[in-house]
Amino acid sequence: MRFRGMFRPGMRGYLVPLAAGVALTTSAFLPWVIIGEYSRRGVPDVWALWLAGLGALAAVLATLSMITRKNSRHPLLVIGLFSLGITFLAWRIVPRSAEQGARTWAQAVAIADGVPASAVQDAHAIVGSGIYVGLAAAAVLVAFGLTIVVKRASQPYIAIDPDDDV
Repeated sequence: MRFRGMFRPGMRGYLVPLAAGVALTTSAFLPWVIIGEYSRRGVPDVWALWLAGLGALAAVLATLSMITRKNSRHPLLVIGLFSLGITFLAWRIVPRSAEQGARTWAQAVAIADGVPASAVQDAHAIVGSGIYVGLAAAAVLVAFGLTIVVKRASQPYIAIDPDDDV
């Protein structure tokens, strides 16, 4: 009976943050940086663990909102802002650190092989699909959370009747 109420017109909108939360969680497992033929996923890094946790939390909040018919746009806005900040910082920092790591590794291999370290070619890192999917999912969560501010709902939460002495 309760699950039938999940898909009523007022709660169907929470399918958007549910899908965005799932996409944010899966973005942590996609390649974040591509250097030549080598692609590096986000999962072992702390950045990706945070995104996976925030995406799972967003999906759980959206599901609970659909089941209980309570509004959870404020927490989804906060989760979206945190995840947007993390993915933006990862987009700016992770490729540079991967380039430096590849350069250091190539120099160590050159020294071990007895080749001059200055002969090592620089590798250029390309941002992978994981960061782009994470940015898009975080932007969707922020946009959904901002709907309560823009819409200016007259009653953002269900009022409790003070006269419920039954």
